[in-house]
Amino acid sequence: MARHVIYIAVAAYLILINIITFIVFGIDKRNAACGKWRVREITLLELAIIGGSIGGIAAMRVFRHKTQKMKFKICMPLIFILHCSVAVYLVLSIL
Repeated sequence: MARHVIYIAVAAYLILINIITFIVFGIDKRNAACGKWRVREITLLELAIIGGSIGGIAAMRVFRHKTQKMKFKICMPLIFILHCSVAVYLVLSIL
């Protein structure tokens, strides 16, 4: 029973952090177009690292934001692969 609670909490966290990451990328894109305050690139990458890689990649595609930056072209997929690797490892260690 306790495991189910942990799984639900992790799933809820991942959903929330990906939504937040997507929104922050969108805000940064809008602000870039309007010449307003920008979100630091390191903040965008940190959001991806703490679990928001799917939201970041989706936002890059939807908003066409940071797609020309080599840092994002390389780091975002690598972070996603890292997250997938950790998830597979955890699933296999449970079985």
